[in-house]
Amino acid sequence: MAVPKGKTSKARKHSRSANWKLSAPAMVECSHCHELKLNHRVCDNCGYYDGKQVVTVDTGAKKN
Repeated sequence: MAVPKGKTSKARKHSRSANWKLSAPAMVECSHCHELKLNHRVCDNCGYYDGKQVVTVDTGAKKN
């Protein structure tokens, strides 16, 4: 036989939603230029990954 659900108290409701939190992304130092970058990704600053240059990075800004 079915049982009524009953009222969920504010404390129970809020404590359940209190565990949804964001964590900071894991940042590591680039082995080539020593800037902080995300794990397992090409460095935005120099274009190196795993000791090899895989992307050419344009350092000059466009002037209009």
